[in-house]
Amino acid sequence: MISNHLLFKLASGQVFGHDQPIALKLLGSERSFQALEGVAMELEDSLFPLLREVQIGIDPYEVFQDVEWALLIGAKPRGPGMERAGLLDINGQIFAEQGKALNAVASRNVKVIVVGNPCNTNALICLKNAPDIPAKNFHGLTRLDENRAKCQLALKAGVFYDKVSNMTIWGNHSTTQVPDFLNARINGLPVKEVITDHKWLEEEFTEKVQKRGGVLIKKWGRSSAASTAVSIADAIKSLVTPTPEGDWFSSGVYTDGNPYGIAEGIVFSMPCRSKGDGDYELVKDVIFDDYLLKRLTKTEAELLAERRCVAHLIGGGVAYCDLPEDTMLPGEM
Repeated sequence: MISNHLLFKLASGQVFGHDQPIALKLLGSERSFQALEGVAMELEDSLFPLLREVQIGIDPYEVFQDVEWALLIGAKPRGPGMERAGLLDINGQIFAEQGKALNAVASRNVKVIVVGNPCNTNALICLKNAPDIPAKNFHGLTRLDENRAKCQLALKAGVFYDKVSNMTIWGNHSTTQVPDFLNARINGLPVKEVITDHKWLEEEFTEKVQKRGGVLIKKWGRSSAASTAVSIADAIKSLVTPTPEGDWFSSGVYTDGNPYGIAEGIVFSMPCRSKGDGDYELVKDVIFDDYLLKRLTKTEAELLAERRCVAHLIGGGVAYCDLPEDTMLPGEM
């Protein structure tokens, strides 16, 4: 469902621009191949002037040939009674295979956005299996979390969403994620100056963002698809459009060389800026307080534990799982 929403945005020019032709290559499975054929037919029948080609297939070594953007959306959801460690192993194998395929046949400068959960560690597995592609080119999607945080701050402050800037989601795409109200701004002012109810910021706001996906499932009967597709489009646009002066965006990226003291060798959501060339740099002018640091430590510990769980998939030897707790993904019950 996420893909169905996203594909028509891509084909219409909403994402890469109204002067950029696009070729779509759709990867499915034997079970979903007929659905792939149906989606391809709908794309063709829509007569998008920028859509020059639609290919479908089930072999990533064929579908990923020369791709410049790889949006890895499909993953197995966690079923009843499944431990997070089990989910990490099952999905990890999928993303290890896709990483190998990208390494073999994709463009050497391919940009990869991992959406399938647990997306941070899936992105880590993918990049570790694609050693010939720069690790910096891999992203775990945390843009939906950023959008949700901006929404809640705007509603509380009584302003429109575009008045909220400098919003960072730190860490893992799980309920340990840290929506950063310390560095965020509303109408150019620090959030804590505009919203003086700091208890609300520390408790209700943070929990709302962390658990928004689960609440949506209760209301809607399924996980978010349309808003996830919007956030993928936003994430791409943030990389192909220069970041407005003084602002930044969130993305789960590889931590090697980061300026914040976060452990290296994991994929951790951090604040980024782009010149619009598909690349990014980490933002250095952020501040930390004890509240923020304590929560960064917790989400960092979870990601390090996830890395130990998938050591066998990233060339790290024998895997063992000691997850601090069985935390939920934002879209889980």
